[in-house]
Amino acid sequence: MIPAYPDTRPHALSVSELNRQARRLLETSFMQVWVEGEISGLSRPSSGHWYFSLKDQKCQIRCAMFRGANQHIRALPREGDQIRIRGKVTLYENRGDFQIIVEHMEPAGLGALQQAFEALKAKLQAEGLFEPTRKKPLPHTPRHIGVITSPTGAAIHDILTVLARRCPAIPVTLYPTAVQGKAATTEIVNAIERAQRHNVADILIIGRGGGSLEDLWCFNEEAVARAIAGCPIPTVSAVGHEVDVTIADFVADLRAPTPSAAAEKISPDQQDWLRRLSEQQVRLGHSAQRLFKRLEKHLQHLSARLRDPRRELQDKAQRMDELDMRLSKAMQQKLERQSLATDHLAQRLGTQSPQKLITSTHEQVIRLNERMQGAIQRNLRLQQHKLLLQAQTLNVVSPLATLGRGYAIVKNDSGSIVRNASQLSTGDTIRTQFGQGYISANVTEVEPQ
Repeated sequence: MIPAYPDTRPHALSVSELNRQARRLLETSFMQVWVEGEISGLSRPSSGHWYFSLKDQKCQIRCAMFRGANQHIRALPREGDQIRIRGKVTLYENRGDFQIIVEHMEPAGLGALQQAFEALKAKLQAEGLFEPTRKKPLPHTPRHIGVITSPTGAAIHDILTVLARRCPAIPVTLYPTAVQGKAATTEIVNAIERAQRHNVADILIIGRGGGSLEDLWCFNEEAVARAIAGCPIPTVSAVGHEVDVTIADFVADLRAPTPSAAAEKISPDQQDWLRRLSEQQVRLGHSAQRLFKRLEKHLQHLSARLRDPRRELQDKAQRMDELDMRLSKAMQQKLERQSLATDHLAQRLGTQSPQKLITSTHEQVIRLNERMQGAIQRNLRLQQHKLLLQAQTLNVVSPLATLGRGYAIVKNDSGSIVRNASQLSTGDTIRTQFGQGYISANVTEVEPQ
């Protein structure tokens, strides 16, 4: 029997174990990387995933971008495009392929989102939407604050916390909306329109907490920018952190670095109000005391000057008697002057009476009327004579006069005048007009010549 010897060979890993360990090592060593290169071998199967290689002049690496990540890409990549990707380095265990799982893709150089941002910014700036002159003034003390943001985000919590501390008496209405993703743009525009229809808020805070450029992109959309610019309610843009800048910041009436800062800027400080009220109370008390002292001195002065009212009444009665006598005398003098003036005017009127002028004018009117009547009669006789002559002349050329001298007019069945016998045929009916009366006859013989 052959004795069994222990196996002293080193333990061998299976291919699966080796690939798994290599994958773990790659994923822990490279948390996230940015890589730039040229697309090669691009494949877009029906699953919606993208597979391609990223290469430079010397090397290449396999890449996979799954549907959940590539649906945010605005421009489809093409073979040969120079791009920048962000993703995780890993190993596809089934084939042992070293690859990158792509989470974000943009054109090399300036990113696609940044290009879109700069293009829209230049367009709206050219239209004047950023001009300070079109900015609406914010109310000094808002009566009602509207907030357009996510109901579950940190922004609404920060805003309400600041308002509760500074001025809890101001009512707040939340117009909930998504602030990230494809539907966010439409929802934000609809929320702005709802706030306008609601018509209770006299200032609007529009924003959200911080995030990446992709997360904040709905606030860089043209539809949101135009909705903010066209909103009649003063608006405050409070998007992201202080370093984040969006198109909404440029078109809004005020830009706040954070949602908390927006609440700070638009709300009055109740502690400041209380301090100022206390100061005003103290000043009012001092002013009231000074006023009371001045009034007391004035009252004392008036009391010293106060006379006996009976003596005052006597003086007033004597003064009234004097004025009454002066008034009576003045009225008598005015009546005498008016009487003299009336007599003088009566004398002048007698010497310049219009009766003579009226009589002379009346006689002249009578003479002119008689002359006018004579002229009318003469003109009438002249016109009658002219009419008679024209009637005689007309009668000379009248066909009726011709008929009176023995002539007649023959007409056929259609009423046309017959000027030649050839116009008639045997059996035709004719109508003959004489100077007085008509006859109808039938043609029994036609002799043209």
